[in-house]
Amino acid sequence: MIQKFADWLVYNIMNLSPETPIGISVNFFFYDTIKILILLFLISSLMGIINAYFPIEKLRNFLINHKLYGLQYLLASLFGAITPFCSCSSVPLFIGFVKGGIPLGVTFSFLITSPLVNEVAVAMFLGSFGWKITLIYVLSGIILGTVGGFVLGKMGLSRYLSEWVKQIQVDSEQQTAEWEENKIGFFKRLPTIIKESLKIVKGVLIYIIIGIAIGAAMHGYVPEQFFAEYLSADKWWCVPLAVILAVPMYANAAGIVPVIEVFVAKGVPIGTAIAFMMAVVGLSLPEMTMLKKVMTWKLIGIFFGTITICIILSGYLFNLIL
Repeated sequence: MIQKFADWLVYNIMNLSPETPIGISVNFFFYDTIKILILLFLISSLMGIINAYFPIEKLRNFLINHKLYGLQYLLASLFGAITPFCSCSSVPLFIGFVKGGIPLGVTFSFLITSPLVNEVAVAMFLGSFGWKITLIYVLSGIILGTVGGFVLGKMGLSRYLSEWVKQIQVDSEQQTAEWEENKIGFFKRLPTIIKESLKIVKGVLIYIIIGIAIGAAMHGYVPEQFFAEYLSADKWWCVPLAVILAVPMYANAAGIVPVIEVFVAKGVPIGTAIAFMMAVVGLSLPEMTMLKKVMTWKLIGIFFGTITICIILSGYLFNLIL
């Protein structure tokens, strides 16, 4: 329905052609902006309802005090793998998790894996590269999320969350405590939950618009010939170069698979190509822009730096075993 509305607005009302880069970019901008705002509102409302009946402190204490032996990171990573979101669409869920008091490392596991692995990309990978490479790709995405979340979780980074999101957590805890004390029923809580969700949407609106605008400008633009020429050499620096060059690009996993197929056909090592793909979908500039509302620059740098190192190491490993 959102896609139909975006098509109608851009191609019928604005009279842009779906065959031109500007038409495709503007369509992408409206579609992704509306989709992410709706997701953010719905997830914030859902987390508000959950928090109202399962206080943040109880959830946080359970995850911190119970010895789950890292299972929480794996479960978050698996949840990310089955959610069909790109990097920008994953941000609303990340904000909802942080608001809900879920430990930061666990939320990072989700944020890392969600854009890397989804069912459409898996199906396309299977058709293009066979089951062996597909299995390695899926497992590597899940392991990357699990390990990355675990490492980041052990670094005690909560203090680097933005003051805006910290205040949301405090307000949520205070509101829940007040409801519990006065025994306020669900239907009386609901207007406040919706109001707070709209407040969150309003708070990140400008960041979403800027982030999606950047993504729309770069959407689908991957100069295949240029990358194939410079990444096909079997040199040690090709994997980190692929990751660095991928960051300005923007596409979801399904959209980048055909490009990876072209790379491999032109002689780019499979590990280098997969590292490029992971960096395109997992280290996007639009995602960085949107995360600025909930993280300080230092936390964004630590997050993206950790994932960059993991992707580069994965690329080297893939080139060795494939």
